Amino acid sequence: MANRLAHETSPYLLQHADNPVDWWPWSEGAFAEARRRGVPVLLSVGYSSCHWCHVMAHESFEDATTAAYLNEHFVPVKVDREERPDVDAVYMEAVQAATGQGGWPMTVFLTPEAEPFYFGTYFPPSPRHGMPSFQQVLEGVRAAWTDRREEVGEVAGNIVRELSGRSLAFGGAGAPGEQEQAQALLGLTRDYDARYGGFGGAPKFPPSMVIEFLLRHHARTGAEGALQMAADTCEAMARGGIYDQLGGGFARYSVDREWVVPHFEKMLYDNALLCRVYTHLWRATGSDLARRVALETADFMVRELRTAEGGFASALDADSDDGTGRHVEGVFYVWTPEQLREVLGEEDAAYAARHFGVTEEGTFEHGSSVLQLPQNAGVADAERVGRIRQRLLDARDRRPRPGRDDKVVAAWNGLAIAALAETGACFDRPDLVERATEAADLLVRLHMDSTARLSRTSRDGQAGANAGVLEDYGDVAEGFLALAAVTGEGVWLEFAGFLLDIVLDRFTGEDGALYDTAHDAEQLIRRPQDPTDNAAPSGWTAAAGALLAYAAHTGSEAHRTAAEGALGVVKALGPRAPRFIGWGLAVAEALLDGPREVAVVGDPDDPGARALHRAALVAAAPGAVVAYGRPGEGDRADVEFPLLRDRPLVGGRPAAYVCRHFVCDAPTTDVAGLEGKLSSGPR
Repeated sequence: MANRLAHETSPYLLQHADNPVDWWPWSEGAFAEARRRGVPVLLSVGYSSCHWCHVMAHESFEDATTAAYLNEHFVPVKVDREERPDVDAVYMEAVQAATGQGGWPMTVFLTPEAEPFYFGTYFPPSPRHGMPSFQQVLEGVRAAWTDRREEVGEVAGNIVRELSGRSLAFGGAGAPGEQEQAQALLGLTRDYDARYGGFGGAPKFPPSMVIEFLLRHHARTGAEGALQMAADTCEAMARGGIYDQLGGGFARYSVDREWVVPHFEKMLYDNALLCRVYTHLWRATGSDLARRVALETADFMVRELRTAEGGFASALDADSDDGTGRHVEGVFYVWTPEQLREVLGEEDAAYAARHFGVTEEGTFEHGSSVLQLPQNAGVADAERVGRIRQRLLDARDRRPRPGRDDKVVAAWNGLAIAALAETGACFDRPDLVERATEAADLLVRLHMDSTARLSRTSRDGQAGANAGVLEDYGDVAEGFLALAAVTGEGVWLEFAGFLLDIVLDRFTGEDGALYDTAHDAEQLIRRPQDPTDNAAPSGWTAAAGALLAYAAHTGSEAHRTAAEGALGVVKALGPRAPRFIGWGLAVAEALLDGPREVAVVGDPDDPGARALHRAALVAAAPGAVVAYGRPGEGDRADVEFPLLRDRPLVGGRPAAYVCRHFVCDAPTTDVAGLEGKLSSGPR
């Protein structure tokens, strides 16, 4: 027997291909082997930029004695949670139900029928902090399996029955109205950290989807408190250590409530969502800080996450080589005063230390500091700071770089496409729109089959074997719809329609409830179904948003009805847990606003048409959809953008048509007139 991970596409699985553990990938073959040998399965789930996954791998899975015991008494199965979010979700739900907490690495022992019976996360190599050692856990599970098999089977059966009894019947509740949205805002206000921005205490995660809701709620109702919470949180994050002050882009979360010390891994989904949020904050306020951070984050994604094929890699590790061969968290990003002096000389180093909050005692480990922009640093000399930043960045680029997980995840690339397309359009950066288009081309060419079914991942130009889940369909459709609005290329609307038809056909249950996996996907012990927005929009709310926008473009009653049905879960959860349904609340704002349908007709070479198109894209109306193209092209215009149908020029000039709630305003040829139509509040 041997380790079977060498031919997998997941960088995380490949990190374990040389372990002495006889790993199997998740497959029927692994469970058949467990049945043949009469032993349990050890399921180990993690991902490539997970710090404690690396620690447990080094301590236990690279240890020959531990591996020999594992191989003798178990069938070990290794899963990348980013490739198989369905497997991860089902067993994480079991871990949380049994232990009250979860996280990665996730360690679950299963019967050969894939039923879980013992759970944990990280286990150390020797007992500490009240945790048993991994070896003790293995021995205990083996003893239970050998001596109390009947009891183990009973426990496993009870867990599976309890999980399969959990289904969400929120679809029939109807979409949220003014009252539910106001209650959600009130709940966020109670959780808001007025001193440091954000919500709740430490650890503090960037609340990108909640900020999107706050911006849309302000645009629709004029609520100043919503805009203030969004703007102050965005400024606090941009000034904090969670934001890379040299290279742009955001870390996964802050370990403290002040945003000072991050967990240093950088994820594509965080940066895509935050890039879009800062662009939308700029639309609402004209903030120079929002513009700078949006563009720096977009440039970070293109520079450091873009793959040779034109897609975007999943993540950068938190850890990197400290120069002695040891992998240490954050060492790539932090600075001591001495390191500043080596690069900048005495005078500029002293200035940089004040500007970036670098102290002798340090804000991180071993006297090093995470760069920030402290509020009390005084007025900066922008030119001098620019030169210093560039010199520090050049020096940092010579350090050993963090590892990159270069698999392309469809959903997260959909989020990146939306962010880059809108940021490029708002700030006149056609290169960013081109990068978004290239990523979209890759998804169509490599991830979509002839029936528009999606593969979840690809790597090095090769599609992975795992089927797309609901978030892939929802987020990719969202990206395509944003790209259609920005480029005026209706083919992206058509591709979004193909994906959303599959959502209607294969992911939708009764009363508008949605499932994370398709009707014909591999059957696990339970069909996963999670509507909550955590690190990224849930498949459920992502699909609801894309269905609503597609319905606004096409007039499709089926898609609008599906979107409204899916938003029943937001009506149920929004007032109770608004921090965990942010994208759902944002979609509900679009529904309450219309969403508005904007058709801009004119020759794309005409400056007047371009000005109207830009005004439509820069408007903050929640979830507004924009169609842009030439009038009077007969069938082609009809097929590409239904909103352009029967929309002529006005007096020979480019014109914009705005409709909402089945009512249309008179067309306008004037940018200021269009801005007025898109900025008015409720009707």
